[in-house]
Amino acid sequence: MAVAFSAGVDSTLLLEMAHRVLGEGVLAVTAASLFVLAQDVREAEAFCEARGIEHLVLAFDPFSVEGLAGNPKDRCYWCKRAIMGGLVEAARARGCTVFADGTNADDISGNAYRPGIKALEELGFESPLAEAGFTKDDVRALARELGLEAWDKPAAACLATRFPYGARLTPEGLARVGEAERILRELGFSQVRVRVEGELARIELLPGEFGLLLEDNRAKEVDRRLRSLGFSRVTLDLAGFASGSWDGPKGDNP
Repeated sequence: MAVAFSAGVDSTLLLEMAHRVLGEGVLAVTAASLFVLAQDVREAEAFCEARGIEHLVLAFDPFSVEGLAGNPKDRCYWCKRAIMGGLVEAARARGCTVFADGTNADDISGNAYRPGIKALEELGFESPLAEAGFTKDDVRALARELGLEAWDKPAAACLATRFPYGARLTPEGLARVGEAERILRELGFSQVRVRVEGELARIELLPGEFGLLLEDNRAKEVDRRLRSLGFSRVTLDLAGFASGSWDGPKGDNP
């Protein structure tokens, strides 16, 4: 079985259990691209090396997919289709016949706009966590019980989600937003998003961490360091962190 492994808590739990059951019969596959942080790829490599899991890192150029740089509303579908299609091809060449990802039950419930799931279904992926009814809370609880360091790792998403639909994506823009979020984590914030609106950086934090901005001149430090990256203004979204905040129901873009 090949497991799409991002080093997030969902795919970490899935890979851990697959390895316990299948041993050498499991292959971890990680996509490395401008859409993901290099740190996540390094964490994926370290996890697999520590457990002796065969690990394949696939380099993926998102700008090789026609139209993806334009950041269309169905970007996730086309990106996921290309990445996971490459995973299937590479894994089949290594003898894999089953392909799995870490989609959980929360990902397929409600009105969340997740066009990438359609691509997974078309490619024949299994989603064992979702099929077992595991919510994100269930995943974190079991990962913690098993002693997996990723049990409390903040939710992540590809860096393209920091830009509104229709805003052109560039390697420079993706690198800038990735560095902005790294700075915020370095300053003590756990769950962060830096949404880009032109030259404005709109920061989303957990409401419980708003107060950290008022301590030790963090607000001035955040403003200074993000402006040094080229943002003309830096603001705080008072609604707080929200996954998929560009999306309204069924992908409306407010």
